[in-house]
Amino acid sequence: MEHKFYAFCIAGTNSGVGKTTITLGLLRALKRRGLKVAPFKCGPDYIDTAFHRAACGSPSRNLDTWMAPKGLAYSFEKASANSDCAVIEGVMGMFDGAKAGKIEGSTADIAIRLNVPVILAVNARGMAGSIAPIVKGYTEFNRKIKIIGVIANNVSSERHASILKESLKSSKLPPLLGWIPRDETLKLPERHLGLVPAFENRKTQKWFDRLADICEKHLDIEKILKVSGVRCQVSGAEARNSKFSPKHPAIQSSSHPIRIAIAYDDAFNFYYEDNFDALRNAGLEIIYFSPLKDKTLPRGISALYIGGGFPEVFAKRLSANKSMLKSVADFAESGGRILAECGGFMYLSRNIICGRKKYNMTGVIPYSIKMESKLHSLGYREIKLASDSFLGRRGTILRGHEFHWSSAKAMSKNIEPAFMARGTRDRKWSPAGIKTGNVVASYMHIHFLSNPEIADNLRSAIE
Repeated sequence: MEHKFYAFCIAGTNSGVGKTTITLGLLRALKRRGLKVAPFKCGPDYIDTAFHRAACGSPSRNLDTWMAPKGLAYSFEKASANSDCAVIEGVMGMFDGAKAGKIEGSTADIAIRLNVPVILAVNARGMAGSIAPIVKGYTEFNRKIKIIGVIANNVSSERHASILKESLKSSKLPPLLGWIPRDETLKLPERHLGLVPAFENRKTQKWFDRLADICEKHLDIEKILKVSGVRCQVSGAEARNSKFSPKHPAIQSSSHPIRIAIAYDDAFNFYYEDNFDALRNAGLEIIYFSPLKDKTLPRGISALYIGGGFPEVFAKRLSANKSMLKSVADFAESGGRILAECGGFMYLSRNIICGRKKYNMTGVIPYSIKMESKLHSLGYREIKLASDSFLGRRGTILRGHEFHWSSAKAMSKNIEPAFMARGTRDRKWSPAGIKTGNVVASYMHIHFLSNPEIADNLRSAIE
Protein backbone atom coordinates (compact mmCIF):
# COMPACT_ATOMS: atom_id res chain seq x y z
CA MET A 1 0.00 0.00 0.00
CA GLU A 2 1.33 3.43 -0.91
CA HIS A 3 0.74 6.31 1.45
CA LYS A 4 2.04 9.81 1.91
CA PHE A 5 3.75 10.83 5.09
CA TYR A 6 6.45 13.17 6.36
CA ALA A 7 10.01 12.01 6.90
CA PHE A 8 13.19 13.84 7.73
CA CYS A 9 16.51 13.29 9.44
CA ILE A 10 18.08 15.67 11.96
CA ALA A 11 21.80 15.53 11.16
CA GLY A 12 24.58 17.51 12.79
CA THR A 13 27.81 19.08 11.63
CA ASN A 14 29.39 17.30 14.59
CA SER A 15 28.53 15.85 18.01
CA GLY A 16 27.17 18.23 20.61
CA VAL A 17 25.33 20.58 18.24
CA GLY A 18 21.94 19.82 19.80
CA LYS A 19 20.56 17.02 17.60
CA THR A 20 18.90 15.23 20.52
CA THR A 21 17.41 18.40 22.01
CA ILE A 22 15.98 19.45 18.64
CA THR A 23 14.69 15.94 17.91
CA LEU A 24 12.96 15.58 21.29
CA GLY A 25 11.33 18.99 20.99
CA LEU A 26 10.02 18.19 17.52
CA LEU A 27 8.79 14.74 18.58
CA ARG A 28 6.72 16.21 21.40
CA ALA A 29 5.50 19.12 19.25
CA LEU A 30 4.38 16.80 16.46
CA LYS A 31 2.64 14.53 18.94
CA ARG A 32 0.75 17.51 20.36
CA ARG A 33 -0.44 18.28 16.84
CA GLY A 34 -2.10 14.88 16.74
CA LEU A 35 0.43 13.25 14.43
CA LYS A 36 1.48 9.65 15.00
CA VAL A 37 5.25 9.79 14.97
CA ALA A 38 7.72 6.98 14.29
CA PRO A 39 11.06 7.93 15.87
CA PHE A 40 14.44 6.48 14.89
CA LYS A 41 18.06 6.84 15.95
CA CYS A 42 21.03 6.38 13.63
CA GLY A 43 23.66 4.10 15.10
CA PRO A 44 23.77 1.84 18.16
CA ASP A 45 22.74 4.28 20.93
CA TYR A 46 19.91 2.84 23.05
CA ILE A 47 19.71 5.77 25.49
CA ASP A 48 18.46 8.30 22.95
CA THR A 49 15.83 5.84 21.73
CA ALA A 50 14.48 5.69 25.29
CA PHE A 51 14.24 9.49 25.32
CA HIS A 52 12.43 9.39 21.97
CA ARG A 53 9.82 7.02 23.33
CA ALA A 54 9.29 9.17 26.39
CA ALA A 55 8.83 12.28 24.24
CA CYS A 56 6.28 10.94 21.76
CA GLY A 57 4.96 7.68 23.21
CA SER A 58 6.08 5.47 20.31
CA PRO A 59 8.91 2.91 20.38
CA SER A 60 12.09 4.18 18.75
CA ARG A 61 14.24 1.95 16.57
CA ASN A 62 17.93 2.01 15.77
CA LEU A 63 18.88 2.35 12.12
CA ASP A 64 22.39 1.01 11.66
CA THR A 65 23.96 0.25 8.31
CA TRP A 66 26.93 -1.49 9.90
CA MET A 67 25.16 -3.78 12.36
CA ALA A 68 22.07 -4.55 10.29
CA PRO A 69 22.34 -3.22 6.73
CA LYS A 70 19.92 -5.75 5.25
CA GLY A 71 17.27 -5.06 7.88
CA LEU A 72 17.43 -1.28 7.52
CA ALA A 73 14.61 -0.74 5.02
CA TYR A 74 12.42 -3.40 6.64
CA SER A 75 12.73 -1.82 10.08
CA PHE A 76 12.07 1.69 8.76
CA GLU A 77 9.10 0.74 6.61
CA LYS A 78 7.52 -1.52 9.21
CA ALA A 79 7.63 1.15 11.91
CA SER A 80 6.56 3.92 9.52
CA ALA A 81 3.72 2.05 7.83
CA ASN A 82 0.98 3.24 10.19
CA SER A 83 2.55 6.57 11.09
CA ASP A 84 2.10 10.12 9.86
CA CYS A 85 5.69 11.17 10.30
CA ALA A 86 9.12 9.56 10.64
CA VAL A 87 11.77 11.52 12.51
CA ILE A 88 15.33 10.21 12.42
CA GLU A 89 17.98 11.53 14.79
CA GLY A 90 21.48 11.31 13.36
CA VAL A 91 24.67 10.20 15.06
CA MET A 92 27.83 12.28 15.59
CA GLY A 93 28.65 14.42 12.54
CA MET A 94 26.70 13.68 9.38
CA PHE A 95 29.57 11.92 7.60
CA ASP A 96 31.12 10.16 10.61
CA GLY A 97 30.95 6.41 9.93
CA ALA A 98 32.15 3.14 11.39
CA LYS A 99 35.54 3.54 9.71
CA ALA A 100 37.67 6.62 9.03
CA GLY A 101 37.09 7.92 5.52
CA LYS A 102 34.11 5.62 4.97
CA ILE A 103 30.46 6.61 4.87
CA GLU A 104 29.18 3.22 6.10
CA GLY A 105 27.31 3.53 9.38
CA SER A 106 26.99 7.32 9.18
CA THR A 107 23.88 9.48 9.22
CA ALA A 108 24.56 10.32 5.57
CA ASP A 109 24.65 6.63 4.68
CA ILE A 110 21.23 6.04 6.22
CA ALA A 111 19.70 9.15 4.63
CA ILE A 112 20.91 8.01 1.21
CA ARG A 113 19.74 4.41 1.59
CA LEU A 114 16.28 5.44 2.79
CA ASN A 115 16.04 8.45 0.48
CA VAL A 116 15.09 10.68 3.41
CA PRO A 117 15.73 14.46 3.31
CA VAL A 118 18.05 16.00 5.89
CA ILE A 119 17.75 19.01 8.17
CA LEU A 120 21.21 20.14 9.24
CA ALA A 121 21.70 21.20 12.86
CA VAL A 122 24.44 23.80 13.34
CA ASN A 123 25.86 25.23 16.55
CA ALA A 124 25.66 28.96 15.80
CA ARG A 125 27.29 30.20 19.00
CA GLY A 126 29.74 32.96 18.04
CA MET A 127 28.83 32.62 14.37
CA ALA A 128 27.18 34.90 11.82
CA GLY A 129 28.01 34.84 8.11
CA SER A 130 30.30 31.85 8.62
CA ILE A 131 27.23 29.62 8.67
CA ALA A 132 27.05 29.89 4.87
CA PRO A 133 30.36 28.20 3.96
CA ILE A 134 29.75 25.52 6.57
CA VAL A 135 26.34 24.64 5.14
CA LYS A 136 27.68 24.96 1.60
CA GLY A 137 30.36 22.39 2.37
CA TYR A 138 27.88 19.89 3.77
CA THR A 139 25.49 20.50 0.89
CA GLU A 140 28.08 19.93 -1.81
CA PHE A 141 30.16 17.17 -0.22
CA ASN A 142 27.78 14.44 -1.35
CA ARG A 143 25.11 15.32 -3.90
CA LYS A 144 23.11 12.18 -3.10
CA ILE A 145 21.99 13.81 0.13
CA LYS A 146 19.13 16.28 0.01
CA ILE A 147 19.55 18.95 2.69
CA ILE A 148 16.19 20.73 2.86
CA GLY A 149 16.99 23.23 5.57
CA VAL A 150 19.00 24.28 8.60
CA ILE A 151 18.20 24.61 12.30
CA ALA A 152 20.62 26.79 14.24
CA ASN A 153 21.26 26.08 17.92
CA ASN A 154 22.65 28.38 20.62
CA VAL A 155 21.30 31.49 18.93
CA SER A 156 21.62 34.61 21.10
CA SER A 157 18.71 36.71 19.80
CA GLU A 158 16.15 37.37 17.08
CA ARG A 159 18.69 39.65 15.40
CA HIS A 160 21.29 36.89 15.47
CA ALA A 161 18.77 34.53 13.87
CA SER A 162 17.94 37.05 11.13
CA ILE A 163 21.65 37.40 10.26
CA LEU A 164 21.98 33.62 9.96
CA LYS A 165 18.85 33.45 7.84
CA GLU A 166 20.03 36.18 5.46
CA SER A 167 23.50 34.63 5.17
CA LEU A 168 21.99 31.37 3.93
CA LYS A 169 19.49 33.10 1.67
CA SER A 170 22.05 35.39 0.00
CA SER A 171 24.27 32.39 -0.72
CA LYS A 172 21.33 30.48 -2.23
CA LEU A 173 21.64 27.69 0.32
CA PRO A 174 18.96 25.62 2.09
CA PRO A 175 16.86 27.96 4.26
CA LEU A 176 16.95 28.48 8.00
CA LEU A 177 13.92 26.53 9.21
CA GLY A 178 14.26 27.82 12.73
CA TRP A 179 16.52 28.28 15.71
CA ILE A 180 16.94 27.26 19.32
CA PRO A 181 17.83 30.03 21.80
CA ARG A 182 20.93 29.82 23.96
CA ASP A 183 19.65 28.43 27.26
CA GLU A 184 21.65 26.28 29.69
CA THR A 185 18.44 24.94 31.26
CA LEU A 186 17.65 23.10 28.03
CA LYS A 187 20.36 20.53 28.71
CA LEU A 188 19.21 16.91 28.73
CA PRO A 189 18.11 15.41 32.05
CA GLU A 190 20.49 12.94 33.69
CA ARG A 191 21.21 10.20 31.15
CA HIS A 192 22.76 7.75 33.59
CA LEU A 193 20.68 7.30 36.70
CA GLY A 194 17.56 5.29 36.06
CA LEU A 195 16.13 6.11 32.67
CA VAL A 196 12.75 4.45 33.14
CA PRO A 197 11.68 6.27 36.33
CA ALA A 198 13.14 9.51 35.00
CA PHE A 199 10.80 9.40 32.01
CA GLU A 200 7.79 8.77 34.18
CA ASN A 201 8.25 11.71 36.53
CA ARG A 202 6.53 15.03 36.03
CA LYS A 203 9.74 17.04 35.95
CA THR A 204 11.05 15.27 32.86
CA GLN A 205 7.69 15.37 31.10
CA LYS A 206 7.49 19.11 31.75
CA TRP A 207 10.96 19.43 30.25
CA PHE A 208 9.72 17.73 27.07
CA ASP A 209 6.76 20.12 26.96
CA ARG A 210 9.09 23.09 27.38
CA LEU A 211 11.21 21.89 24.48
CA ALA A 212 8.07 21.55 22.38
CA ASP A 213 6.99 25.09 23.33
CA ILE A 214 10.35 26.43 22.18
CA CYS A 215 10.15 24.50 18.92
CA GLU A 216 6.64 25.79 18.28
CA LYS A 217 7.84 29.35 18.86
CA HIS A 218 11.15 29.34 17.01
CA LEU A 219 10.88 26.61 14.36
CA ASP A 220 8.68 26.82 11.27
CA ILE A 221 7.11 23.41 11.81
CA GLU A 222 4.58 23.88 9.02
CA LYS A 223 7.39 24.52 6.56
CA ILE A 224 9.37 21.58 7.92
CA LEU A 225 6.42 19.30 7.22
CA LYS A 226 5.84 20.85 3.81
CA VAL A 227 9.40 20.34 2.58
CA SER A 228 9.67 16.86 4.12
CA GLY A 229 6.54 15.38 2.58
CA VAL A 230 7.59 12.21 0.76
CA ARG A 231 6.09 9.17 -0.86
CA CYS A 232 7.03 5.97 0.89
CA GLN A 233 6.43 2.64 -0.78
CA VAL A 234 5.28 0.20 1.89
CA SER A 235 4.33 -3.04 0.23
CA GLY A 236 2.34 -5.48 2.30
CA ALA A 237 3.39 -8.33 0.03
CA GLU A 238 7.03 -7.32 0.29
CA ALA A 239 6.82 -7.19 4.07
CA ARG A 240 5.23 -10.63 4.23
CA ASN A 241 7.90 -12.10 1.99
CA SER A 242 10.79 -10.48 3.86
CA LYS A 243 13.23 -12.80 5.60
CA PHE A 244 12.72 -10.65 8.69
CA SER A 245 8.92 -11.16 8.69
CA PRO A 246 7.02 -13.70 10.83
CA LYS A 247 7.53 -17.30 9.77
CA HIS A 248 5.41 -18.92 12.46
CA PRO A 249 1.70 -18.92 13.35
CA ALA A 250 0.49 -16.14 15.58
CA ILE A 251 1.18 -16.64 19.25
CA GLN A 252 -2.48 -16.27 20.08
CA SER A 253 -3.34 -19.34 17.99
CA SER A 254 -1.14 -21.60 20.11
CA SER A 255 -2.49 -23.25 23.24
CA HIS A 256 1.11 -23.78 24.40
CA PRO A 257 3.00 -20.59 23.55
CA ILE A 258 6.77 -20.48 23.85
CA ARG A 259 7.49 -17.82 26.43
CA ILE A 260 10.69 -15.83 26.87
CA ALA A 261 11.17 -13.68 29.96
CA ILE A 262 12.88 -10.33 29.38
CA ALA A 263 14.33 -8.25 32.21
CA TYR A 264 12.94 -4.74 31.92
CA ASP A 265 13.04 -2.25 34.77
CA ASP A 266 15.12 0.62 36.15
CA ALA A 267 18.30 -1.49 36.10
CA PHE A 268 17.85 -3.23 32.74
CA ASN A 269 16.39 -1.33 29.80
CA PHE A 270 18.99 -1.22 27.02
CA TYR A 271 17.55 -3.21 24.14
CA TYR A 272 17.14 -2.83 20.41
CA GLU A 273 13.41 -2.64 19.67
CA ASP A 274 13.93 -4.73 16.53
CA ASN A 275 15.14 -7.58 18.75
CA PHE A 276 11.73 -7.70 20.41
CA ASP A 277 10.05 -7.73 16.99
CA ALA A 278 12.33 -10.55 15.83
CA LEU A 279 11.40 -12.68 18.84
CA ARG A 280 7.69 -12.08 18.28
CA ASN A 281 8.07 -12.81 14.56
CA ALA A 282 9.66 -16.12 15.50
CA GLY A 283 6.52 -16.97 17.44
CA LEU A 284 7.78 -16.32 20.95
CA GLU A 285 5.63 -14.65 23.59
CA ILE A 286 7.50 -11.98 25.55
CA ILE A 287 6.93 -11.77 29.31
CA TYR A 288 8.58 -8.77 30.95
CA PHE A 289 9.79 -9.00 34.54
CA SER A 290 11.79 -6.96 37.04
CA PRO A 291 14.95 -8.33 38.68
CA LEU A 292 14.57 -5.46 41.14
CA LYS A 293 10.96 -5.91 42.23
CA ASP A 294 9.79 -9.42 41.34
CA LYS A 295 10.59 -12.29 43.68
CA THR A 296 10.94 -15.02 41.06
CA LEU A 297 11.05 -15.49 37.30
CA PRO A 298 7.71 -15.71 35.48
CA ARG A 299 6.24 -19.21 35.34
CA GLY A 300 6.25 -21.33 32.22
CA ILE A 301 9.18 -19.66 30.47
CA SER A 302 11.54 -21.47 28.11
CA ALA A 303 14.22 -18.79 27.82
CA LEU A 304 15.55 -15.71 29.57
CA TYR A 305 16.95 -12.51 28.03
CA ILE A 306 18.75 -10.01 30.27
CA GLY A 307 19.92 -6.93 28.39
CA GLY A 308 22.03 -3.96 29.34
CA GLY A 309 21.42 -1.08 31.67
CA PHE A 310 22.90 0.20 34.89
CA PRO A 311 23.04 -2.74 37.32
CA GLU A 312 25.91 -1.01 39.14
CA VAL A 313 23.61 1.88 40.06
CA PHE A 314 21.05 -0.54 41.50
CA ALA A 315 23.55 -3.15 42.71
CA LYS A 316 22.46 -2.88 46.34
CA ARG A 317 18.80 -3.52 45.51
CA LEU A 318 19.62 -6.29 43.04
CA SER A 319 21.82 -8.00 45.61
CA ALA A 320 19.15 -7.66 48.30
CA ASN A 321 16.55 -9.45 46.14
CA LYS A 322 17.93 -12.87 47.05
CA SER A 323 14.87 -14.81 45.94
CA MET A 324 15.24 -13.49 42.38
CA LEU A 325 18.98 -14.19 42.38
CA LYS A 326 18.21 -17.78 43.36
CA SER A 327 15.42 -18.06 40.80
CA VAL A 328 17.77 -17.04 37.98
CA ALA A 329 20.54 -19.32 39.25
CA ASP A 330 18.11 -22.25 39.51
CA PHE A 331 16.86 -21.60 35.98
CA ALA A 332 20.41 -21.72 34.66
CA GLU A 333 21.21 -24.84 36.69
CA SER A 334 18.14 -26.60 35.28
CA GLY A 335 19.35 -26.03 31.72
CA GLY A 336 17.30 -22.93 30.98
CA ARG A 337 18.48 -20.90 28.00
CA ILE A 338 19.82 -17.49 28.98
CA LEU A 339 21.14 -14.70 26.77
CA ALA A 340 22.82 -11.99 28.83
CA GLU A 341 24.25 -8.78 27.36
CA CYS A 342 26.51 -6.28 29.14
CA GLY A 343 24.44 -5.38 32.23
CA GLY A 344 22.96 -8.87 32.06
CA PHE A 345 26.48 -10.31 31.95
CA MET A 346 27.25 -8.36 35.12
CA TYR A 347 24.07 -9.62 36.79
CA LEU A 348 25.01 -13.23 36.09
CA SER A 349 28.45 -12.75 37.65
CA ARG A 350 29.44 -13.60 41.22
CA ASN A 351 29.64 -10.00 42.33
CA ILE A 352 29.88 -6.35 41.30
CA ILE A 353 32.50 -4.19 43.01
CA CYS A 354 31.65 -0.48 43.23
CA GLY A 355 34.42 1.38 45.00
CA ARG A 356 34.94 -0.31 48.36
CA LYS A 357 31.63 -2.13 48.28
CA LYS A 358 30.99 -5.59 46.88
CA TYR A 359 27.50 -6.76 45.94
CA ASN A 360 26.72 -10.42 45.36
CA MET A 361 24.89 -11.32 42.16
CA THR A 362 23.49 -14.60 40.80
CA GLY A 363 26.83 -16.43 40.54
CA VAL A 364 25.80 -18.15 37.31
CA ILE A 365 29.12 -17.32 35.62
CA PRO A 366 32.56 -17.29 37.30
CA TYR A 367 33.38 -13.61 37.02
CA SER A 368 33.90 -10.70 39.39
CA ILE A 369 32.93 -7.32 37.94
CA LYS A 370 34.69 -4.12 38.93
CA MET A 371 33.46 -0.64 38.03
CA GLU A 372 36.30 1.44 36.64
CA SER A 373 36.79 5.22 36.61
CA LYS A 374 37.06 5.43 32.83
CA LEU A 375 35.49 3.87 29.76
CA HIS A 376 36.77 0.32 29.36
CA SER A 377 35.52 -0.62 25.91
CA LEU A 378 33.55 1.00 23.08
CA GLY A 379 32.83 0.12 19.48
CA TYR A 380 31.18 -2.06 16.89
CA ARG A 381 31.86 -5.78 17.06
CA GLU A 382 31.72 -8.52 14.46
CA ILE A 383 30.85 -11.69 16.33
CA LYS A 384 31.41 -15.32 15.40
CA LEU A 385 29.87 -18.11 17.48
CA ALA A 386 32.73 -20.09 19.04
CA SER A 387 30.56 -23.19 19.40
CA ASP A 388 27.04 -24.43 18.76
CA SER A 389 24.39 -22.74 20.92
CA PHE A 390 20.76 -21.70 20.81
CA LEU A 391 21.89 -18.69 18.75
CA GLY A 392 23.14 -20.88 15.91
CA ARG A 393 25.86 -23.18 14.71
CA ARG A 394 29.54 -22.63 15.34
CA GLY A 395 30.91 -20.02 12.92
CA THR A 396 27.60 -18.15 12.58
CA ILE A 397 28.30 -14.45 12.10
CA LEU A 398 26.46 -11.76 14.07
CA ARG A 399 27.06 -8.08 14.64
CA GLY A 400 26.66 -5.89 17.66
CA HIS A 401 28.06 -3.12 19.81
CA GLU A 402 30.08 -2.94 23.02
CA PHE A 403 30.07 -0.11 25.56
CA HIS A 404 30.99 -0.49 29.22
CA TRP A 405 32.91 1.08 32.10
CA SER A 406 33.46 -2.14 34.02
CA SER A 407 36.11 -4.84 33.81
CA ALA A 408 35.52 -8.56 34.29
CA LYS A 409 37.95 -10.80 36.16
CA ALA A 410 37.60 -14.52 35.43
CA MET A 411 37.47 -16.60 38.62
CA SER A 412 38.10 -19.84 36.75
CA LYS A 413 40.70 -21.02 34.26
CA ASN A 414 38.16 -23.16 32.43
CA ILE A 415 36.22 -20.52 30.52
CA GLU A 416 34.60 -21.58 27.26
CA PRO A 417 34.18 -18.42 25.16
CA ALA A 418 30.76 -17.75 23.70
CA PHE A 419 32.16 -15.82 20.76
CA MET A 420 35.17 -14.81 18.79
CA ALA A 421 34.92 -11.07 18.24
CA ARG A 422 36.73 -8.27 16.44
CA GLY A 423 36.30 -4.54 15.97
CA THR A 424 36.24 -2.45 12.83
CA ARG A 425 39.89 -1.46 13.16
CA ASP A 426 41.64 -4.44 14.75
CA ARG A 427 40.66 -7.34 12.50
CA LYS A 428 42.14 -10.00 14.77
CA TRP A 429 39.61 -12.38 16.29
CA SER A 430 39.69 -12.59 20.10
CA PRO A 431 37.65 -14.75 22.51
CA ALA A 432 34.73 -12.96 24.14
CA GLY A 433 32.11 -13.79 26.73
CA ILE A 434 31.30 -17.18 28.14
CA LYS A 435 29.19 -20.19 27.24
CA THR A 436 28.33 -22.51 30.09
CA GLY A 437 25.53 -25.02 29.69
CA ASN A 438 22.72 -23.15 27.98
CA VAL A 439 23.96 -19.75 29.13
CA VAL A 440 25.48 -17.31 26.63
CA ALA A 441 26.79 -14.13 28.24
CA SER A 442 29.07 -11.30 27.14
CA TYR A 443 29.49 -7.54 27.06
CA MET A 444 28.15 -7.46 23.48
CA HIS A 445 24.74 -6.04 22.57
CA ILE A 446 23.71 -8.17 19.59
CA HIS A 447 21.43 -6.70 16.92
CA PHE A 448 19.13 -9.54 15.87
CA LEU A 449 18.61 -8.13 12.38
CA SER A 450 22.32 -8.64 11.73
CA ASN A 451 21.35 -12.27 11.20
CA PRO A 452 17.66 -13.04 10.60
CA GLU A 453 18.07 -16.61 11.86
CA ILE A 454 18.88 -15.72 15.49
CA ALA A 455 15.34 -15.69 16.86
CA ASP A 456 14.32 -18.71 14.77
CA ASN A 457 17.35 -20.61 16.05
CA LEU A 458 16.25 -19.89 19.61
CA ARG A 459 12.76 -21.16 18.89
CA SER A 460 14.11 -24.29 17.20
CA ALA A 461 16.39 -25.00 20.17
CA ILE A 462 13.39 -24.86 22.50
CA GLU A 463 11.01 -26.98 20.41
